[in-house]
Amino acid sequence: MRPSFLLTAVSLSLVACSRGGEAPAADSSSLLPLTASLATETGGMKSPESARYDAELDVFYVSNIDGNPSARDGNGFIAVVPAESLGIMRVLVAGGKGGATLNAPKGLALSGDTLWVTDIDAVRGFNRRTGAPLATIDLSAQGATFLNDVAVGPNGALYVTDSGIRIEADGSTTQPGPARIFKVAQGAATELARGEALHNVNGLTWQDTTGVWLLASSSNDVMTWSEGDSLPKALATGPGGYDGIEALSDGRVLVSSWADSAVHLITNGAMTTLIPNVSAPADIGYDLKRGVIAVPRLQDGKVGFYQLKAG
Repeated sequence: MRPSFLLTAVSLSLVACSRGGEAPAADSSSLLPLTASLATETGGMKSPESARYDAELDVFYVSNIDGNPSARDGNGFIAVVPAESLGIMRVLVAGGKGGATLNAPKGLALSGDTLWVTDIDAVRGFNRRTGAPLATIDLSAQGATFLNDVAVGPNGALYVTDSGIRIEADGSTTQPGPARIFKVAQGAATELARGEALHNVNGLTWQDTTGVWLLASSSNDVMTWSEGDSLPKALATGPGGYDGIEALSDGRVLVSSWADSAVHLITNGAMTTLIPNVSAPADIGYDLKRGVIAVPRLQDGKVGFYQLKAG
């Protein structure tokens, strides 16, 4: 999610990366133009921050902060929206119920039957079918302040961003810690990168076609990063204020931006606007079966679903 959110009021060939073996990038001359149109919206959300598609169960999970994104208020929840019935929403996990702790849930990732979610300074795991709590990985001892996104790497480990900020009760933003990237494996977290070069890193996703991580941050540049590198590299330049990021199997990239209230498409390093005029676009998800982009509208309590089309 964007650090300053309180300060501001297809084809089937275009599938999301599989988190597995690499696929060759398509020749730019063979790529068809893409358009996206609003199919429907799902309401009933409370500060929806991240959407993640589950291909096996054919549902979207949506994390809901419900309040200050830095507050330990225990009222966060994760909703489920069936991909075939986007107007329906039910709660899978609710803070304070069924033994679950959720304060301000943000990024979501799937690993087997475990749905992982970042929550201020912890990464929590829940059963994706029942919502039962499975694990908590506490990063408070490592000084985590604003764990934002989480993704599964090609090695099966979790990779987690820490934007290094805090949203105070009055809505102001402070910077108590550095921006960082953590790796979580076998229940333990290791810091891989930190510093100003990460620009309050927000979203991240693995790109099979290039074998690198894609980073969305406050910088004007969407960046790439490889484990072992201290500094990221620029991939494309645009408005900045980026939040969610998704990789398509043809090598193109989707990224949301709070700076101009839009979702953009990156093709061979060039950024163009795909979905304009969408307020507070947070961490986007992608339905690889139908070519549908889910855009949580954090300040509006809704998730917009956009049909992606080629040609």
